[in-house]
This record gives sequence, structure tokens and C-alpha cells, in this order.
Amino acid sequence: MQADIKEYIEGFEPPVQAYLLEMRRIILDTIPECTEKIAWGAPAYYLNGYLLQIAANKKHLGFYTSPGTLEEFMEDLAVYKTNKKNTVQFPYDTKLPEALIRKMIQFRKKEKLTILDGKKKETTVRF
Repeated sequence: MQADIKEYIEGFEPPVQAYLLEMRRIILDTIPECTEKIAWGAPAYYLNGYLLQIAANKKHLGFYTSPGTLEEFMEDLAVYKTNKKNTVQFPYDTKLPEALIRKMIQFRKKEKLTILDGKKKETTVRF
């Protein structure tokens, strides 16, 4: 674990640390080829550019993804607070929904790998 990521996690109380470590494990198990670093003061994950981010808050873990991901999983996320743009709040007093988080990460990865410089990659071959 990078020193800055370790330092970020260790800056919280043990229950929050456990939650952060669990989320980090889910992310790295799902996309082991990503890189992680501190960005905007919290752990961020990169693959073909910025992919997603997590951040500890007072009562919840913030999971920052994309509008497309939230739209795709709108029904599954109905029990969680979202900002309808890119954020899901996972309260510390609930178990992380690992299967849902993995699906969201895989969706985001696929979404990101089809975008180049903010534009959809061309999917048809031209001669």
C-alpha cells in the first residue's frame, strides 16, 4: 500500500479504517490493473484516466463514480443516498454491498475504456 494511501486510512478511527480497507480491497480485486493515488485529498483510482474515488465522511463512505453508473444502477441504489450526479453514500452502520459495488466498478471501467478525451471512441471501422 502506498504511504499516502496508508496515511489517509490511518487518519480515521478503527471502524472507519476497516470500512475503507474493505472498499479498497473490493476495488483492487475488481480492477487490479488500476493505479491508486491521493487526489482531491482522498484515494482515487485511475485506468485510462480518472476512474473513481472513495472518501471517508463523518457517517458514511463516499463512493464517487459517474453519472452513467448511477443511472445504470438507479434501482439498486434506491436504498442509498446519492446526489444523482456521481456520488453514493454507504453508511458505516451497514455492510458494504460488495456484489453491487463490483458491478458498478465493472460498468465504470467499461464506460471509461470506451471514452477517449471526453468523446466516445469510434466503434465502426471506416475505410
